[in-house]
Amino acid sequence: MKRLLSVAALLALAAGPAFAHPGHVEASSFLAGVAHPLSGLDHIAVMIAVGLWAALKGGRALWVWPAAFVGLMLVGGALGMAHVPLPFVEPGILASVVALGLLVALAVDLPVITGAVIVGVFALFHGHAHGSEVAESLGGIGYMAGFALATTTLHLVGIGFAQMMTRANLRPCIRAAGAVCVVIGGALALGAI
Repeated sequence: MKRLLSVAALLALAAGPAFAHPGHVEASSFLAGVAHPLSGLDHIAVMIAVGLWAALKGGRALWVWPAAFVGLMLVGGALGMAHVPLPFVEPGILASVVALGLLVALAVDLPVITGAVIVGVFALFHGHAHGSEVAESLGGIGYMAGFALATTTLHLVGIGFAQMMTRANLRPCIRAAGAVCVVIGGALALGAI
């Protein structure tokens, strides 16, 4: 676990801004909120990784970890909309791709509450980045609602994939998907994609 955190911290410190979250042309409607998580590899990788990891853990983690992510992402969004500063947002987002990918790839088994804290902290960063760029209006609330719906859907994709691989006795494919998230995170951190 210490090695996992060290690798994630080094990548986060080495990274410049991901620029996955510069101001959007339109970030004030429900449909824009639904579309945005589907538009970037960082979003897709993290949201699916949460679902994969939750499915690997099973039990209460199947709903607690995705719910913690969505709930704290909305808290982060509200902080961003209120212009409350949060340090290390972009490095935190990049670290989330690598760290959650590693947690899946290594099939790290943590208590449900610990996993909820980990995904929740990363969710604050994701939410803050998007809350900072939306209008402080009903349109901004609609955008965050759409963002939450798309995020939940991506979590469910991860859970569904993991459950399908488990039923097919292809559980190593789940860990391989986590490794893909690590590669994506590393490439984003290095500016290769």
